[in-house]
Amino acid sequence: MKKVLVLFLIAGSLTVSTKVKAQTPKIGVFDVDMMARAMPGYPTVDSLVAIYEQDSLKAEYDFAVQEYNRLDSTYKADSAAKKSPTILKYIQDQRMQTATTVVYWQQISQRKSGERRQLLANPLYDQILAAYKKVLDANNYLVVLKPGAYEMGSKVENVFEKVAKELKIQLPDQLRSAPQEQIQQAPPQNRPKAGAKSPGKKP
Repeated sequence: MKKVLVLFLIAGSLTVSTKVKAQTPKIGVFDVDMMARAMPGYPTVDSLVAIYEQDSLKAEYDFAVQEYNRLDSTYKADSAAKKSPTILKYIQDQRMQTATTVVYWQQISQRKSGERRQLLANPLYDQILAAYKKVLDANNYLVVLKPGAYEMGSKVENVFEKVAKELKIQLPDQLRSAPQEQIQQAPPQNRPKAGAKSPGKKP
């Protein structure tokens, strides 16, 4: 009876040991922005953003410059004509507001361009995050790091490949697992998304 009990305990211990080994936490490497740029639909986003910048944003800037010139001429003419201080102040305020738009147009246009890119790319990010969640649910990752956030030679798993497989897309060479150095040297993107186990929405 004791021998049976000992054998049972040994068998149980081996089973637990096997389960623990199978569930050993892993370290992965992934970045949502880099994955988005690898999506087949991303070149379309680039093209639409370029059209928006050339047509809409350029037109807004040209209008702002024209409006400033008009207000500046009006203010000078009204000042020379001794118009009331109330009218002059109103025109001056409008002129200063328009001048601010012209002076800071680079920052303003970059913000608007980024917002348009985000809007156009949102469907791609939704697909990536859904696939990324499935990969996380199916794997026991202790942490998922961004490329370049770990030392050379570290044992990391390329999550890009798993997400690409889930999305049924072809990865570019720099995001493949071999060699690992190519992933580490890939250029960082502007919007960090996937530095932790729980994926979040894009900004």
